[in-house]
Amino acid sequence: MGRADGEDKAALSPGGEDTADLSPDDSPWSDSAWSEDDDDDEVRPRSPTHPIDFLLSADGLSMLPPQASLSFEDSGEGSGSDADSDGLEEEDDAAAEESDSSEDEVAPRNTVGNVPLQWYKDEEHIGYDISARKIKKRDREGRIDSFLSSKDNDDDWLKIWDDYNAEEVKITKEEAKIISRMMKGKTPHANVDPYPDYVDWFEYADKGHPLSNAPEPKRRFVPSKWEQKKVVKLVRAIRKGWIKFDKPKDEPNYYLLWGDDTDTADNKRQGLSYIPAPKPNLPGHEESYNPSVEYIPTQEEIDNYQLMYEEDRPKFIPRRFESLRSVPAYEKALREGFDRCLDLYLCPRTRKKRINIDPESLKPKLPSKKDLRPYPRTCYLEFKGHGGPVTSLSVEATGQWIASGSSDGTIRVWEVETGRCLKVFNVGADVHHISWNPSPERPILAAIVGRDLLLLNAEVGDEETQVRTKELLHVGEPTPEDDGDKKPAVRWVNNDKFDGITLIHHRAASTVEWHSKGDYFTTVVPTGESRAVLLHQLSKKHSHHPFRKLPGLPVAAVFHPTQKMFFVATKKFVQVYDLQKAEVVKKLESGLREISSISIHPGGDNVIVGSKDGKLCWFDTDLSTRPYKMLKNHSKDITSVTFHRRYPLFASSSEDCTAHVFHGMVYADLNQNPLIVPLEILRGHLSSDRRGVLDCKFHPRQPWLFTAGADSMIRLYCD
Repeated sequence: MGRADGEDKAALSPGGEDTADLSPDDSPWSDSAWSEDDDDDEVRPRSPTHPIDFLLSADGLSMLPPQASLSFEDSGEGSGSDADSDGLEEEDDAAAEESDSSEDEVAPRNTVGNVPLQWYKDEEHIGYDISARKIKKRDREGRIDSFLSSKDNDDDWLKIWDDYNAEEVKITKEEAKIISRMMKGKTPHANVDPYPDYVDWFEYADKGHPLSNAPEPKRRFVPSKWEQKKVVKLVRAIRKGWIKFDKPKDEPNYYLLWGDDTDTADNKRQGLSYIPAPKPNLPGHEESYNPSVEYIPTQEEIDNYQLMYEEDRPKFIPRRFESLRSVPAYEKALREGFDRCLDLYLCPRTRKKRINIDPESLKPKLPSKKDLRPYPRTCYLEFKGHGGPVTSLSVEATGQWIASGSSDGTIRVWEVETGRCLKVFNVGADVHHISWNPSPERPILAAIVGRDLLLLNAEVGDEETQVRTKELLHVGEPTPEDDGDKKPAVRWVNNDKFDGITLIHHRAASTVEWHSKGDYFTTVVPTGESRAVLLHQLSKKHSHHPFRKLPGLPVAAVFHPTQKMFFVATKKFVQVYDLQKAEVVKKLESGLREISSISIHPGGDNVIVGSKDGKLCWFDTDLSTRPYKMLKNHSKDITSVTFHRRYPLFASSSEDCTAHVFHGMVYADLNQNPLIVPLEILRGHLSSDRRGVLDCKFHPRQPWLFTAGADSMIRLYCD
């Protein structure tokens, strides 16, 4: 037999002796014999009953149909001797060692080329190897042995018989999966997209040149002769009437017979738009000549109508008639028609444009209260002991002690954690305002008692602190402060009863506030004189009045937390002074009836002001001199407002026996406005002489709020 040159291909054997072993139902690679799971990498056969026949060639795998199977019957006779088979194995090993190809591309042993294997059907060999030696045919196990081996070995279904090389080959599971996909008409590899999206390789945007640099043809600049001839033919056909155009149809003039054409152009006048007159109400069941019985009033009801006022009396009383002919003329027809004409002629009508807006969409979206915790919500402690309204209170810098002043003429020092009253000072006069020194090393209380200011030792702290405090609260020589006036503004006098100092003012003082460092403090005398606001220095026992003129009666004065600024609140305005330059920096316009209290944010750029009409104003001094927000939460006068030193909280107390707690976040970004959210309304105080909560102060370290009420009680609210 001659050998053909060319590319090796697998050839199917057309029927033969071996076809008897296959039944018509045998289809080794049908869809029923294989199952492919996309989620599982393994490919497994459903029925390993029949063996799998394949032809291996240089191009790949080819399936042998049942009619062309190359399986040999199990006759028990070998085509060659054992020596020949051993020799073939040695030759195969030698050929494999001499091969330069990779493991994935092993050259076939049979080198007969593109020759049908049926030519070697009657021969003892099936071809020749690369050394021109015959390749002997090998015995193939029968169907029974193949079935038994498949039961003993789970991987036996991966073995296939290569008729081209007369050997048994074991394929991998990946190769079996590729074969299964190819039999289903899919791509061999699952990660290959047979229909990829088209990608245009050329970018047309921002290109200075076209795809082709060929010069523009002349026909693009010269008018087309064909188009000119076509236009001439169309013009000639139109002139001779060969082409006729459709005339526009006349639209019929429809109008509403009984309606009101409010949108037509005839009803629109020059200048003002036409506004239709309101239509009278249509008659109902009561105006019927034969109404139902329930609409007809009784004689008693008609008599009661006569006793009613004319504007409350019904305009029409229903009556019942047997027929329409029996209905008399309406006695008020002429009068009502005349009034209708007067309404149409004299009643002015204006057009109002209304926009349908959901009211809920206009509300600002505020964060949840759970996200803004902690803040005071419930009453935790009650401090009882005063015999009169508690007018003022102040918290010590460390938060361990609290001082309160009452109209019963006493000043009490309390322990915050236990509510125990540590010390009682019987000053003998009403205490209007009290303030604790912000320095922890100076436990000094400043209280407005009667007309004057009293500085006394709170008697808390260690012995060394007590000694320094007593030395500080001593006036060596009472030297009056004369600033060119006949009478001194303030006289510093020792108070032997409490081992303190009394500052005697020329008029009754109302408030006192400390500087953050604890050496300076200010008092306010609500008068129109130049000595209304006074500054005092504790270490030098010195007082002076820096302001010659104020825009009104002063109400309160506070220091800036960090800068040399000073805030003076009058009844209408808030003046901001620079103490170093001695000049007015800003003037905040509140727009309130009368300011009652003021508090400065720890950052110093925001101010809250309470008024006697129940309004609270938030000022952003960097933004404007007018209020950023104005809150109307209290029904009565606001008595006190305060900021928390650490938490974004502020509160207000009022004579309506409530205290409101707010979340006030000030951002470092100047482009973002402060966030103000109402949090809680604290109740619990009782009204006494039409007075409620008189003062409120935050704890310096915890989110706690102290409130002083006219019911002689102090309440502590915690989270």
